[in-house]
Amino acid sequence: MAGVLEKTTGLVGSAVLEPDVQKLADQLQGGQLKEVILQAERELRLARKMAQWKTWEPLVEQPPADQWKWPI
Repeated sequence: MAGVLEKTTGLVGSAVLEPDVQKLADQLQGGQLKEVILQAERELRLARKMAQWKTWEPLVEQPPADQWKWPI
């Protein structure tokens, strides 16, 4: 297999597994491939933001005790 150029998706260097776009659209039963790609891009953007926000770390300040009381 020498000399074979592997294409990537442009998303974190993931290799292209199914280059046949029509086949993928058929598998999604309705040609919603564009929507699937857009949703994946949004999720990737959110994951990158969450990494910046460091959501797993404790809060800098504790919230007020009555923060979630209802009604206000």
